[in-house]
Parts: sequence; structure tokens; C-alpha cells
Amino acid sequence: MHSLRARMRAFHIWQELGYYPWARSKSARKKAEGRFYKGAFDSIPFLNDDAKRTFVHLLFRPGYMIRDYIRGAHEHYLSPLTSLLVFFSFFALVAALLKPLEEGKDKARNPFDRVTVEDVSGEVLDRNLVQESIHLMRTGYQYLHLDTHPELVTTRQEAALATLEGTLRSQGFTLFLGKFFLLWFALAIALRKYRLRMSAWAAVAAYYLCQTSFFMLFYVIFTWGQSTSVDLVIFLAIMMLDLHQLLGIRWKKCFGRSIAIGFHYLMLEVLVVLLASLVAVGVAYLRVA
Repeated sequence: MHSLRARMRAFHIWQELGYYPWARSKSARKKAEGRFYKGAFDSIPFLNDDAKRTFVHLLFRPGYMIRDYIRGAHEHYLSPLTSLLVFFSFFALVAALLKPLEEGKDKARNPFDRVTVEDVSGEVLDRNLVQESIHLMRTGYQYLHLDTHPELVTTRQEAALATLEGTLRSQGFTLFLGKFFLLWFALAIALRKYRLRMSAWAAVAAYYLCQTSFFMLFYVIFTWGQSTSVDLVIFLAIMMLDLHQLLGIRWKKCFGRSIAIGFHYLMLEVLVVLLASLVAVGVAYLRVA
């Protein structure tokens, strides 16, 4: 029992510092000895020491690692964008090899198809205005998913856009360009009281997405490629752990901050859909004119 408590105490020390203070001299001697493969994998992002250290620390001390990186420990870890590119590319490779077959995966479902006028209209709102708003949201969503709705493509410009969307989506760029920027701004808005720079929130967003790609990868392997979806509770737990270690706040406050981040993320996503809807309406108007 005493040995277990000692090991747990040592693990907590490693979590906070990122190394064992009593083992630093030993690691220094090991590096000085030289190895047969020393430097052979330094140019390969996912095989060098920085990548292995980043992977381990993101699994076991993510918030502390992000804190250390923000404070200037850049030489010990992969940069946030490099980590996101490397780890998600590895996940996409494994997922492609296993060929996950999810029912209904071939066509994205429009979440606004199930919204009706009766769901949102009341005595104060005009029925026609609500109906036009719902139609606008559906159009915007479809305009962002033309590659999964080929029946909606009617012009050469829309066909080119659908091809571009399909290429970007197949390469995983929707994660980088979509979720990364949305999460970045959601973090900056929801946690603005902590007065971190925008570059710091960008690092938090990138490393958080790296962690989600880890769990998606584990889920793909454990289900043998049958699914890539992970429960939202896992995403919430990851965010709470990151905030607890990064900001040093209590778990209850971490839960509230995580819900606020999710709310701002959804609002920003709706805003993007609205902007896409306006673009779609503008394009349709110019085509008719």
C-alpha cells in the first residue's frame, strides 16, 4: 500500500513538472552514451522524440503540457499545428485502412430538415418569417455540403464547389479549417476573463483536437473500423481535464466553463451556416438577375 501511494505521488509530480526530478541526471547520461539509431528519425515528425513526448504528455498531462508550451517550453514538444496535422493524418490513415462502415455515412443528414414552423413559431413571431428563416438555414447547410447532396448541384460553379468540398473533406481539412477555428474563437470568447493571448487559445484548441483524434483512433481500432464517432461525454471530460490542469480551477467550474465553450461553439457554427445561407441566396439572386 505504501508503495502504491509512493508511485501515485511520483506520478502526480511527473504530471505537474513533466519529468522526474530525481531522474534528470540519469536521462542526461543516457543521451550522452549515444545510440545506433541516434538522429535517424529526427526528420520524421511522428517518430522523433518530440512527437513521442507530445503524444505521451497529451495523454497523461494535457493541461499541464499546454501550460508549459504557452509559458515557453517550445523546444520539448511539437508545435500545435504540426501536432494537429501529424496526429490527425495518422488517424485518417488508420481509419482509411480499416474502412469504417457506418450506416448512413455516405450522405450527411441536414439537421434543419427536422425543424418545422410549429417548433419555433409563437404568437409573437410571424409565421412566414419563421418559415423563411428555416428555409434559409437549410439552404446554407446544403450549400456547405454539396458534395454529399449531388442532387442539389445544378450549375457548373456548384459542381466545382462540390468537388472542392469533397476533396477537402476526404483529406480531413474540415477538421482543421472548421473545428479548429470555431473552437479557437469559442475558447477565446468563453474564457476571456483569463486574459490569455489569441495565440495561446489557438494552441489550446489545436492540442485539444489532437486529444480527440487519439480517442477517435482508439475507438476505430477497438471497433475494428465499424465507427469513428465518440460519445460527447468523452469530449466533455477531455475539456474539463484540460481546463483543470491548465487554469487550476475546480472541477465544478471546469464543467460550467466546458458547457459555455460548447454553447459558444454551437452559436459560431450557426453563424457560419447563416453566412453561407446569405451567400447562397446572393448567388441565386445574381443567377436569376
